[in-house]
Amino acid sequence: MNSPLTNQKFATLEPEGYISAANSNEFLQQLIDAVKSSKDSSLLIDMKKVEFMDSAGLMALIEAFRVAKEMENNFSICSVAPPVKMLFELTQLDNVFDIFENKDSFATSAIAA
Repeated sequence: MNSPLTNQKFATLEPEGYISAANSNEFLQQLIDAVKSSKDSSLLIDMKKVEFMDSAGLMALIEAFRVAKEMENNFSICSVAPPVKMLFELTQLDNVFDIFENKDSFATSAIAA
């Protein structure tokens, strides 16, 4: 699981591959590090390269979301593949997270905000 962090007008984390119980602790640590080290008020998790995510990966996102909210930072997700999106919908977390179609739609909303 490779996940480069890039700074633009907002911080972006781009996880790759399968996020499961086997690597969810590593994923959580990357998320927490990104949230805490971001000098920006917004963090975008670009999931375009995530092929699969189980409940352990979802729990990592929830924990990082909680930390971001405690720090009063925005935490958004974009480019979610249909199988992963179904997980968000089944758990109704699509109503909790700000989920955007892609990075451009996020950037447009961030500029407008």
